[in-house]
Amino acid sequence: MNFIHDSKINAKFKKPFFLALSLLILGSCFTTFAQKSYTIVIDAGHGGKDPGNLGNGYKEKNIALKVALLVGKELNKNQDINVLYTRDTDVFIDLWKRGDIANTAKADLFVSIHCDSHTSNAYGAGTFVLGLRGNKKNLEIAKRENSAILLEDNYQERYKGFDANSVESVIGLSLLQEENLDKSLEIASLIQNNFTVKLKRNDRKVKQDNFQVLRETIMPSVLVELGFLTNTYEGRYLNSQKGQQQMGTSIADAIVNYVSNLKMNTILEEVTNENSSNSIKEAIEFKVQIASGKNEIALKSYNFKGLKNVQRVKVGSYYKYYYGVTVSFNEAQTSLSIAKKKGYKTAFMVAFKNGEKVSVKEVNKMP
Repeated sequence: MNFIHDSKINAKFKKPFFLALSLLILGSCFTTFAQKSYTIVIDAGHGGKDPGNLGNGYKEKNIALKVALLVGKELNKNQDINVLYTRDTDVFIDLWKRGDIANTAKADLFVSIHCDSHTSNAYGAGTFVLGLRGNKKNLEIAKRENSAILLEDNYQERYKGFDANSVESVIGLSLLQEENLDKSLEIASLIQNNFTVKLKRNDRKVKQDNFQVLRETIMPSVLVELGFLTNTYEGRYLNSQKGQQQMGTSIADAIVNYVSNLKMNTILEEVTNENSSNSIKEAIEFKVQIASGKNEIALKSYNFKGLKNVQRVKVGSYYKYYYGVTVSFNEAQTSLSIAKKKGYKTAFMVAFKNGEKVSVKEVNKMP
């Protein structure tokens, strides 16, 4: 029997054959990329002379460390994940050094673990990513976590112009991390979902704010507030072996899922590039990001200081607002200048290739 020339039989077997072939190729790619090691830096907040908050007599630094070590233990079960700790004992580590450890290791992800406190009976878990601004409640959390700066040697020079108790300094944002915001929101959402769906913890949502430890990193980064030590029930839970194991496992599971997504995206991108190697490359699209937040703002010029043709894109539960969409880098520079003159002092340029965000510096040799 000739499978090639028998049309009826060939039609019967064509789809299964090509499906099997496609899976074989994809499986081959997966095997290749699965060998890549993903470096995850786990940061236990506070430590040493900085105990963190002391709600109900518990020490934040101790709970953060125990959970961080549990996260690392779970992640180390995966051959393609390499775990680094900013500290694995009770020592004080400067905030800048925590970021430096991750940057030097060229880490794929930075996760900082903390416990919250409040004068009320507040409770629940929350996850933060770096953001342009925060509300008053988030601002107080950021100020409290950033206060560790004052315990560092020579902090005046290291953080020149930064005042941990100044609203202006806390709101000021280093834009270096902004390009990683999408991925930061992705891992933050995975962690928060595990807390609230799997563990039934009170959902304090994924939020954006200006934590100094996140400003120091140049990769996707999140800061986790496990819960409130000042809440009698939650403090007892977080200080227990059961609570720490559950919270640590939830964080680790989210990171494993995040890494799996990274691997799959890498595979699909490589397969796409291979299949389109002889095709015409799509143009790079430049935009100027002028704002980001949870509010859905009507795209009227009067809402954007007179700027017209503003584009709104939803990423998770956040909205990004872009001005001056163009394929011309020079036109984008002009749009950036216009946006800043209009008062958007923190506006910056972003680039997209085939709908995916890419580094502006990579596509244009910027000084």
